[in-house]
Amino acid sequence: MVAFAAAMQATFMGHAALAEGPAYRTHLAGVGLHDPRQRVDATQPPWSAVGRVQTELGSRCTGFLIAPNVVETAGHCLWLSHVRGFVQPQSVHFLRAYTGEHYMAHARAVQIIIPPGYRTDQESNSGGLDHATLILDHAIAKPDEVFHIDTPLQALTPGMPVVLGGYEQNQPDIITADQNCHFLNTTQDEGGNPLLVHDCAGTHGSSGAPLLFHNQAGWHVIGVQVQAFTNGAGGRAVPLLSQN
Repeated sequence: MVAFAAAMQATFMGHAALAEGPAYRTHLAGVGLHDPRQRVDATQPPWSAVGRVQTELGSRCTGFLIAPNVVETAGHCLWLSHVRGFVQPQSVHFLRAYTGEHYMAHARAVQIIIPPGYRTDQESNSGGLDHATLILDHAIAKPDEVFHIDTPLQALTPGMPVVLGGYEQNQPDIITADQNCHFLNTTQDEGGNPLLVHDCAGTHGSSGAPLLFHNQAGWHVIGVQVQAFTNGAGGRAVPLLSQN
């Protein structure tokens, strides 16, 4: 097992103010000096299955549909540090394909499912469990408009092309994406939970974004973005993989 704390050099990427200091004046965490991210069309696949997760308390992250009424996002995006608990479902909204004042559909969460072992104050032991499933109050997509969890672990090969895009802190009202990056390897947190390592540029606000790859069958989600490297481009995602 890889020692997660020693290897991480990563930061959680919910919608929080960037720390002041010279390092953040020259680059964003998870992006590096040369920013490859570009705006993408939120109304076209695969981005039309992506949306903004926001709470009535003002926090914002990225999420994506895995069923017509089910959204996946990062667990830490829903944590309220001042009460040391997770936000109530009715306070969470999902705006599908959000672009400023426009979005394809809106729904409110009625249930939040978070792995029982996940603790935001013990990320070194539970970072691989940092994801949340939102059950929406109604369907906002057709079955063929969502991502399906259908990729087995053995299909992942180091160096395979992947894509990452979301509502990032420096451009929170549009989807920006790194469309020329790679899955690197699989590691573990100190609790033994797996994480996918990639070199895609993504900073604060991209938490909850889908890590995607494309083949002849279409677009496939393999993970939920949760961590950014402190120095340089890349980060880690919680795997969403088929058990077959």
